[in-house]
Amino acid sequence: MMEQQKIIPNLWFDGAAEEAAHFYTEIFPDGRIVSSSRYPNSTAEGLADFQQNLAGKVLTVDFSLADCMFVGINAGPEFKATPANSFMVNFDPSRDPQAREHLDELWGKLLDGGEALMALERYSFSDYYGWVKDKYGFSWQLILTDPNGEPRPFIVPAFMFGSVVQNRAAEAIDYYLQVFKDAKMGTMAKYEAQVGPATPGSVMFADFMLQNQWFVAMDSGGEQDFTFTEAVSFVVNCADQAEIDYFWEKLSHYPENEQCGWCKDKFGVSWQIVPENMEELMQKPNAFATLMQQKKIVVADY
Repeated sequence: MMEQQKIIPNLWFDGAAEEAAHFYTEIFPDGRIVSSSRYPNSTAEGLADFQQNLAGKVLTVDFSLADCMFVGINAGPEFKATPANSFMVNFDPSRDPQAREHLDELWGKLLDGGEALMALERYSFSDYYGWVKDKYGFSWQLILTDPNGEPRPFIVPAFMFGSVVQNRAAEAIDYYLQVFKDAKMGTMAKYEAQVGPATPGSVMFADFMLQNQWFVAMDSGGEQDFTFTEAVSFVVNCADQAEIDYFWEKLSHYPENEQCGWCKDKFGVSWQIVPENMEELMQKPNAFATLMQQKKIVVADY
């Protein structure tokens, strides 16, 4: 994988980020806790009145699963995950002779307290595949990959376009390929006929690279009443203010969703546009209070 992961998936938890990070790092290969941060202890340090129950508690947990970095955000019940955001988990028999057994093992652990969204079985697109929502509400697509295909990372973030963004996967891919550097198209498979709300020519499956990282996108083949939420967001680590300004201008589409470096693009996907040295900035006096007052992050204000 790349030396530095520029785009990092963030998962929003209702008070369970630390517990969840330990759960994931125990069941995924090469799982490890990297670091954590805590909420301020008082309003004097920038903690708002409504956050008093979180004073001194864990704010974020950085963890790695098979060389893919994640951040768990310890917060409240405001946002719930949906299958619009999921994570492909690729078990490659050419890399792992026990790929199927390891897939079964992970499936069982993710299913414990969770729910199967698509049964683990043979499908037209895969000899062995299943889609599971874990006990924290996040979903994972486990697949036994074709050993003759081009290798992909073990974990790949996936976007499913349905509901209000149905059939916009191709548009989103094209846009992201323009916005991000080190980007390229990978596989593209289209629906040949109408499948539920998916129109002929819409995206059945596609993968693409942004900043040397792989992502998956698809248009939903079934009616759904959900779309993307802030429960899964993507941090973009920026080298300087100019890069922050660039990504903010490209990705922030809804002013009402701008807060603390968070924004939402025209497809409803949430992003966090932050400086690479955010951890260092947050050590400065009144840093948390400054962050809470900002929409786009302005480094000079710290």
